[in-house]
Amino acid sequence: MPQEINPGLWLAFVVTLLSLAACGGDAPGDSKAGANQQQAAAVAAAASRGGAAIWESCASCHGDQGQGLQSLNAPSLVNQDAWYLKRQLLNFKAGIRGAADGDAQGARMMAVAQGLPDEAAIDAVVDYIDTLPDVPPVTTVEGEPAKGRDYYDMVCGACHGPGARGNVLLNAPRLAGIDDWYLVAQYRNFGRGYRGSHSDDKYGKQMQMMSGVLPDDTVINNVVAYIQARATGVE
Repeated sequence: MPQEINPGLWLAFVVTLLSLAACGGDAPGDSKAGANQQQAAAVAAAASRGGAAIWESCASCHGDQGQGLQSLNAPSLVNQDAWYLKRQLLNFKAGIRGAADGDAQGARMMAVAQGLPDEAAIDAVVDYIDTLPDVPPVTTVEGEPAKGRDYYDMVCGACHGPGARGNVLLNAPRLAGIDDWYLVAQYRNFGRGYRGSHSDDKYGKQMQMMSGVLPDDTVINNVVAYIQARATGVE
């Protein structure tokens, strides 16, 4: 008689395999869609076991400690405020974020979030992420913080606050401590219409309107370098 397989171990194995498939390089359309659907189903199954179990699926892209993996275009999550993480997961689940044509990375996250059965599951995984220690950001973007400071104060600071630590009353997320490469990518995504184009993305629309204010890549890099300097205490 075949040996009985522990259901919990089997689920963890399946979740890990599917997560790796979703994080990998581009695949043909049908295969990619199938992998996303399978991962969504695995996440839904894991949700019944609580936030730590859901995190098993997230960790294969975002790292065991939520530190992020740039090679997979997966940002650090641990330095971000819980209220903003929840809002973005809700947006991904509802198709408010990740559905724009050309947004391959967003589409992968949308598929994962749609596997979360309800808001309680989202709360569970966000609460778990909140227990992980902050990880100091690593500088990857070359820029001049001193030149980025004035642009930040004029363009960004009114919402994201002094020190770029965010303002929940204005629904403006923390920027300090967030991966610099990710900040650059998301600013460009707003400009490309990958974010902020959905009719229900009220706050994304505000950022989309701001996406053309910084005139070129040099200025963008300088502003991000300034934000990074605020996070690391080196200015």
